[in-house]
Amino acid sequence: MAEQWQVNLSRRERQIMDVIYRRNKASVADVLAELPDPPSYSAVRAMLRILEEKGYLKHTKEGPRYVYSPTLTRKKAARSVLKRVLQTFFDGSTEQVVAALLDISESELSAAQLDRLASLIEQAKREGQ
Repeated sequence: MAEQWQVNLSRRERQIMDVIYRRNKASVADVLAELPDPPSYSAVRAMLRILEEKGYLKHTKEGPRYVYSPTLTRKKAARSVLKRVLQTFFDGSTEQVVAALLDISESELSAAQLDRLASLIEQAKREGQ
């Protein structure tokens, strides 16, 4: 499942997953309140059920309502999505991804952030030898 995370999701399903990841867990009403141009309550409920059937969500019952949470941690889902982007748009080149991220960064990186990145690169060099 991790390898296909969010590959086969519609735009609305991705929006729902974004809401749930931001909140860590959410009811239908929670999701509905945060969606742009929201559909009906029953449409959101149906999409949550479909996402659960696809294996993206699980639910618990809290009183009279279902509360949904992701089946993968945010970190695992992010890694899966990044792997897909790396393969699809950058031909598997980590260097190209990092260069693109630095190019589109909306703010200048601080010296401390650059030092942390340099440290990560040095660590990767040591582990690769």
